[in-house]
Amino acid sequence: MSTDSAALRAKLSKLEALFAAAGTAGERAAAGAAMERVQARLDATPEPEVELKFSFPDSWTVRLFVAICRKHGLRPYRYRRQRHTTVMVQAREAAFERVVWPEFNDLHQALVGYFEEVTDHLIEDALSVAGDSDTLPDYA
Repeated sequence: MSTDSAALRAKLSKLEALFAAAGTAGERAAAGAAMERVQARLDATPEPEVELKFSFPDSWTVRLFVAICRKHGLRPYRYRRQRHTTVMVQAREAAFERVVWPEFNDLHQALVGYFEEVTDHLIEDALSVAGDSDTLPDYA
């Protein structure tokens, strides 16, 4: 955290205390307006990019994650000798968690659901071709 950001956060906490202890509506309104201005300056302060590391269980998930990162203008990469299921990304963490990660989670859930449906369908087809499916125990 930069010193400017730390100073703004300290100022914001002082304004919050002033807002809480305000005796009149005018003092409260002035403290509230000052808090909004300081918060706006904090929000405008660019967050530094950090290196994020993700490890996924399979190549399908990696392919989905890489596609979503590229859609949002991020360049996923991997260091030499890293596993193929590890993906690195340089991004602003808060923005990444607000935009990219929720989209990835939604699409990943859809992908898993689709794979489960296809797998169940293939198993049913294989068992109906094999003949007697009543002798197999039901694990579901």
